[in-house]
Amino acid sequence: MRKYALSHLQELEAEAIYILRETAAQFENPAILFSGGKDSILVTALARKAFYPAKIPFTFLHVDTGHNFPETIAFRDQLMEQLGAKLVVGLVEDSIKSGSVKEETGIDANRNKLQTTTLLEAIEEHQFDACIGGGRRDEEKARAKERFFSHRDDFGQWNPKNQRPELWNLLNGKLNMGENFRVFPISNWTELDVWQYLTLNNIAIPSLYFAHERQVIRRQGTWIPNSEFISLRPKEEVVTKKIRFRTLGDITITGGSESEADTLELILEEVAIARQTERGNRSDDKRSETAMEDRKKEGYF
Repeated sequence: MRKYALSHLQELEAEAIYILRETAAQFENPAILFSGGKDSILVTALARKAFYPAKIPFTFLHVDTGHNFPETIAFRDQLMEQLGAKLVVGLVEDSIKSGSVKEETGIDANRNKLQTTTLLEAIEEHQFDACIGGGRRDEEKARAKERFFSHRDDFGQWNPKNQRPELWNLLNGKLNMGENFRVFPISNWTELDVWQYLTLNNIAIPSLYFAHERQVIRRQGTWIPNSEFISLRPKEEVVTKKIRFRTLGDITITGGSESEADTLELILEEVAIARQTERGNRSDDKRSETAMEDRKKEGYF
């Protein structure tokens, strides 16, 4: 008798595809939260596989701080054109101009926290009842509390103590008027799983993930890219280093690390021996011990 067995990546893929199909079945107007980072690219690739040969049945939503890496925006636009997908862009700049949020000031000012309001405004404007994200439980302790279907109240807020049980992978997407869900199909993946899948399936990613020379500033124990949005502190200097980024976000808060990993194979080796979480170089997570959870309770991704 022939034995049928799945590898751990095949099991993770099957689970994610099941969740994506359940999302399409249970919600009327879902969207994929697309940032141009590896996790949202993975979710897109899985959605493509889940519904092939049909098109991906979700709108794509990108919350743009206006301080993104140019390479990320170029990659996003190219991929959306390739997919023939509908892309909705929520601009933090528009939220600032309308008075919904106030621009931060000071040497450490950034727009990351402001994204929450812009996201909630986009959800309300386009009536999205579920937003599919690439959050994973191994990234950060607040994300470890998330369910596959993560309920948000009619203010868009998250209460980790008020979530539906998901016994035997039964997913409950029932919601009341004004409520919505965040969906996390790759919750059980690790960073290494993501890189193994991207490598095995030859999935394109932005060049920022590969080691390259870039002008950077040493700040808070990491290399922050130099840009027009950065104000130098006294004694800070711009230097050129060969670095790569393990996670992508607002250019003002995304730290890189010195690296020689300029191929997928070398990235796999580097991630396999890493002892620090990939978000360890994100300065927004260092503002307080509960920075991520506080933002999520307010409606963050």
